[in-house]
Amino acid sequence: MYLSAWATLAVLGVYFWTGVVAGMARVRYKVPAPSMEGPEAFQSRQRVQANTLEQLPLVLVPLWLCAWYLGDAWAAAGGMLWCVARVLYALGYYRDPAKRELGFVLGMLACGALVAATVVGLLMH
Repeated sequence: MYLSAWATLAVLGVYFWTGVVAGMARVRYKVPAPSMEGPEAFQSRQRVQANTLEQLPLVLVPLWLCAWYLGDAWAAAGGMLWCVARVLYALGYYRDPAKRELGFVLGMLACGALVAATVVGLLMH
């Protein structure tokens, strides 16, 4: 489960990156904690970070289950696809919230593929 461990760290790295961007936006736009009111650019960075947090169980649990029941490489591939998708989602959202769809769709496909791969692995055992 070496590759899936690296993929897990990459997933956590993406979450950490969105948290740093959200924190930097708080400083840049001078929005004191715990307020969530501010310019749209500030709010979009906060939403991306919160949405990424919401996605973590959808990617991490099936990633680990897939690694255990089907294989390390499959799990790592799904986890890394989610990372790329989430970065696309964030960058699109930061530019224009309407441009986040590709990242969202790819991220959900990665999660769905990890769940499906886990099911296949369970059925094979």
